[in-house]
Amino acid sequence: MIIVDSALAKRQAEGRPIRVGMIGAGFQASGIALQIMTATQGMELCAVANRHLAPAIALYGQVGIEPVHCDTQAQLESAIAAGRPAVTEDAQALAKADGLDAIIEVTGSIEFAAHAVLAALESGKHVVQMNAELDGTIGPILKQRADAAGVVYSFSDGDQPGVQMNQYRFVAGLGLKPVLCGNIKGLHDPYRNPTTQESFAKRWGQKPAMVASFADGTKISFEQAIVANGTGMRVARRGMLGPDFSGGDPGAPLVPIEETLAAFEPHLDPAGPGLVDYVVGARPGPGIFILGTLDNPRQRHYLELYKLGKGPYYCFYTPYHLCHFEVPNSVARAVLFNDAVLTPKGGPMVGVIALAKKDLQAGEVIEDFGGYEVYGVAENMDAVRRDNLLPVGLALGCTLVRPVAKDTQLTFDDVSVPPGRLVDALYAEQERLYA
Repeated sequence: MIIVDSALAKRQAEGRPIRVGMIGAGFQASGIALQIMTATQGMELCAVANRHLAPAIALYGQVGIEPVHCDTQAQLESAIAAGRPAVTEDAQALAKADGLDAIIEVTGSIEFAAHAVLAALESGKHVVQMNAELDGTIGPILKQRADAAGVVYSFSDGDQPGVQMNQYRFVAGLGLKPVLCGNIKGLHDPYRNPTTQESFAKRWGQKPAMVASFADGTKISFEQAIVANGTGMRVARRGMLGPDFSGGDPGAPLVPIEETLAAFEPHLDPAGPGLVDYVVGARPGPGIFILGTLDNPRQRHYLELYKLGKGPYYCFYTPYHLCHFEVPNSVARAVLFNDAVLTPKGGPMVGVIALAKKDLQAGEVIEDFGGYEVYGVAENMDAVRRDNLLPVGLALGCTLVRPVAKDTQLTFDDVSVPPGRLVDALYAEQERLYA
């Protein structure tokens, strides 16, 4: 990002790099580590925490660094002060350790991540995360905690929600009113599961359940929910409109995004808060798009001159999202400019609820995002509250207490919740504060 690169270069020249710790050592974390260590001046990856040490050690091994193993917070702080890259199994110790400016959280978990993020915020560190599942469940209360601590809590550049927010700010800065934030996907099938996605996951070195959560709509529901929470937008209906131009074939020729807009126009209201949504089978994929409108006839004349059409809605898009490549920029924005890429404006506008992926029976346990039991869909928070619907971010680990038919929304009354979880306490606090 322009301005960030100059600021990082200045920190490099001054010998004052931004000091970063990372929690998680999976697929995306590996790329983030590589980007910081090989391409980002003015920033150091000081330490990595992971529940298993070998992947954390391997992150540094990508560039021939052998990190020191630390068991305690004191050992981590000594390593950071000495400039020795460190790894640990203790995420809490890393989150609390002195000497770090920011924490990158990239675990994809809920309960584990909630503890780590909260500890980092309360110890005065900025937090940049790629965890839409956590953010879409308890992001507003984490933002409230960050504000109280005087630090930034933010989603990252590179992933589609952050790219949407960058484009949203650009469009609004031109004087247009954004009326829809859109995500471009290649596949949506709510019944995909770890078995159906195993071969694809193996090819790219990812977890089958994670890949299944992309395909079954859970991931895109979380992504668009956090964009809604960052902009004040809503969904047009449960599950969003999600027009599919692929005919169910991910390999089908892609339709230009401009040719899909008619599916959204009947639902747009220039006077309303705006919508978040997605389209399947369009290009440029896998990018994002923003629809904006404006009333000034002279400005509309200029937009037509610049080949954006006659209006009333104008389409702006970014034809890519580069995930881990852009995360260091997000850290720099937080640390150097106190600027969040994407963070909740206040209370949640949209939540992600659990629907049964099959006929569920009493005694079954909901195991994972993208698993065999449920898929997530976006829903406006007034309906979530009115119908006592179960957020899918709270559903993991819950046990069914009665049967639920396939494609039926789950409620809190359908499950027993594991006792003592932080995420449930934070969600309840969030509801008390914002409902």
